[in-house]
Amino acid sequence: MTGTLYKAEALLANVLLAVIVFLVFGAGITRWFGYPLVWSVDLAQLLFVWVSFLGADMALRKRAHIGIDYLVRRLPGRPRVLLDALLAAVCVAFLGIMAVLGYRLTMLNLERLYGDSGIPYALVTIAVPAGCVMLASTLIGQAWTSLSRLRTEARPIFVAESRGEIEEMVP
Repeated sequence: MTGTLYKAEALLANVLLAVIVFLVFGAGITRWFGYPLVWSVDLAQLLFVWVSFLGADMALRKRAHIGIDYLVRRLPGRPRVLLDALLAAVCVAFLGIMAVLGYRLTMLNLERLYGDSGIPYALVTIAVPAGCVMLASTLIGQAWTSLSRLRTEARPIFVAESRGEIEEMVP
């Protein structure tokens, strides 16, 4: 992904989150006046699924997901990068399976409606394969960068948090 696509992804996630907040707040206000917006909750839930996948991809790109790396951090450069590439391959395989199954689920739900809103349920389920493809492409890009950088440098490229700052790990 280019920097423009990263910014577009972040902008889309922020806009969708703002719409969710507006919808939930608006639904609460109108319900208080006795005129509930039945469709707003369904739309907010639909958008939340998409925001979740966009946020997961943004966090993965920044390597901000929670991980237990106590032993991995103690590995020297090459074994550490190779282990990370192996784990990325396992994750990409899982995401590929989830994308295929998510696509099948979407095809099964083309005519199903989401709640009382009249929104096709397929708009919810298509977030799974789309999100899995985004996450897999991010993982593949990170693994490719790690492995190509490994050819030129013997040190790992992964970052670790230390004293609140992000710094490069050097063995």
